[in-house]
Amino acid sequence: MKNFHKYLILVLAFVAQFSFAQNKSKYGKSGSKYYSKSKTTKLDRSKLPEPAPAPIIKIGKAENFTLDNGLKVYVVKNSKLPRVAFNLVLDRDPLKEGNLTGLTSVVGDLLSTGTKNLSKDQYDEQVDFIGANITTSSTGIYGASLKKHTEKLLTLMSDVLLNPYFKQEELDKIKKQMKSNLASSKDNPNSIASKVASVVLFGKNHPYGEQITNQTVDNITIDACNNYYNTFFKSNIGYLAVVGDIDAEEAKALVMKYFGSWKGGSVPRQTIEIPKEIAKTKVILVDRPSSVQSVISIVNTADLKIGSPDVIKSRITNDILGGGEARLYNNLREKHGYTYGAYSSLSSDKYIGKFSAGASVRNAVTDSALTELMYELKQMRNAPPTEEELFRTKNDLNGTFVFSLESPQTVANFAINTARYNLPGDYYSNYLKNIEQTTEADVHAMALKYIKPDNSYIVVVGKASEIAEKLKKFGEIEYYDTEGNKVEPPAPPKAIAKGVTVENILEKYINAIGGKDKISAINEVDMTFSGQIPNGPALTVSIAKKSPDKSLQEIKVMGNVMQKMVVNGAAANMTQRGQEVEVKGADLQQAVAKAFLFYELNPSKAGLKTSLEGTEKIEGKDCTKIGFSVGDSKWVEYFDNATGLKIRSLETKKGPSGDTEITVDYSDYKETDGVKFPSVLKQNMGPMVLEIKLESIKLNKGIDDKLFNLK
Repeated sequence: MKNFHKYLILVLAFVAQFSFAQNKSKYGKSGSKYYSKSKTTKLDRSKLPEPAPAPIIKIGKAENFTLDNGLKVYVVKNSKLPRVAFNLVLDRDPLKEGNLTGLTSVVGDLLSTGTKNLSKDQYDEQVDFIGANITTSSTGIYGASLKKHTEKLLTLMSDVLLNPYFKQEELDKIKKQMKSNLASSKDNPNSIASKVASVVLFGKNHPYGEQITNQTVDNITIDACNNYYNTFFKSNIGYLAVVGDIDAEEAKALVMKYFGSWKGGSVPRQTIEIPKEIAKTKVILVDRPSSVQSVISIVNTADLKIGSPDVIKSRITNDILGGGEARLYNNLREKHGYTYGAYSSLSSDKYIGKFSAGASVRNAVTDSALTELMYELKQMRNAPPTEEELFRTKNDLNGTFVFSLESPQTVANFAINTARYNLPGDYYSNYLKNIEQTTEADVHAMALKYIKPDNSYIVVVGKASEIAEKLKKFGEIEYYDTEGNKVEPPAPPKAIAKGVTVENILEKYINAIGGKDKISAINEVDMTFSGQIPNGPALTVSIAKKSPDKSLQEIKVMGNVMQKMVVNGAAANMTQRGQEVEVKGADLQQAVAKAFLFYELNPSKAGLKTSLEGTEKIEGKDCTKIGFSVGDSKWVEYFDNATGLKIRSLETKKGPSGDTEITVDYSDYKETDGVKFPSVLKQNMGPMVLEIKLESIKLNKGIDDKLFNLK
């Protein structure tokens, strides 16, 4: 989108030049109506051109009326397209959900799972039939369709609003998905940083700091969902924006017909506490021993209210600091090469806003990157921006705003926000004008008011043993776990016990899973796992191995092969979404080595070199790390000191967005023919966590060699 706005600016410049050329015949060779042959003005290219007057934006004036039940309606007529959009918002306070945290999210999802009159399948079918878009949340419903389907659209929307039917089976599906998302976020350092930042800024008992857990999800019941609906879905706190090819008179008749029977009632109000500003910057460190990168987030609260005169000026301020290719980006990525991207945000809110800035960087440069982040934040406070920075940012924001007007939902939100927050009637019409009037001094004032590097929390998620000591210069360090609970500093890794070697760690593992004799008797393994892609469909994973060095791994989604790797001796190929490629180089060496059954039994036979990498705690268990390498490829495996079992493998892959950790956790070992195999595998790759469970396993059942043929 950033590039789109750049192109938009270039196109506008081209149009201006074209118009200039067309007017030469009218105004003379200079293109100016003030052109004089006796006097010409030389263009000074060292100066930025004077900005043109801000264009007048005609959003459309909202006509409003209120139904007898208290529903407030705002109509904005726009006949450019034969479409109509309805956006209903409930104006309730943020809630403290307590031991039901996650309830509002669940209710929002449940609303779209059918009504008392329509099953989910019937509802979905009717929405699709008219090509409509209907989305629901715990604070409202949005719907849009072609004008000719308006009544059908409102029939469906009002049915969802007035006749919800929350079914246990649908609730169970939503809760299962929420737990899957929680599992993913638990291993996602960016999610962890966001969670912990909210906790330290607002506290766990604040609506903005409460955290969803498996326990709070389990606590959510159908009765709790119905109680929420009956308490907060009241017409008198509703704001309905109607935007599109419809006038106020027609809209009023339709709204009365479909929403006139909606009942109002008293709605409980909430007291929202405003957290105090921290007196001195503090470092909040979340230890992730396996991390090769640190996620840094510098956060502070900002008393920036929605609709405040500061909102537009602060938006410009933030974009100069941490927008696309702005100061943070140019410093940390372009100048120093610490990261693939560094950004900031400054958000307004009815009660309390928030500023944040950060990046993901390599462990080795965590303190250096943080130094540069703090430097740029302080520079914003030390001096106004340059004329060029302000000019460029204004142009970008102008393009963003104009482009956003293409969405009817944007216009609908403008109408609702104007009413809810008592904004001036011309607030959005004058948006570009207010951008244009922002000065360098305004930006400097916003930085002083809302960016507070000396009164911030510096949240860092990373490997404490490598980064903690270097972070002390930025402030007092407090340690938190991934759930946002304050904890004691991690104990330093235990030294490897005297006499421990790679050989005896691997021997202990072999004995733990069944012993050398039983393992050596296995020549073939055929396993099938099942799982579900987060927020996606089910999948199956098939793994087959045959001595000495043949293997097949195949992933199917909805019966279709999405990925397949075949290794046959010293060669391998991979098929992904129908495209087949030969595996080469370090990837081939690793694939061939891992094709060996129980390569831990004799690593050198598989071409592997091993190394003792130290000790580490994994999920509270003391583990010894063994490094395996072949050529340029290396990974680390963790063996539980108590049981001898392998519980994790870790590999770092380089990609277009930097280093990505790929971890596989092994658990719930089960015995087959005297040998133990992990029945649950959980893979974490970047932000995605995939858990698969063993469905079947066959040993020495006669696998056809044709299975490993390379095409």
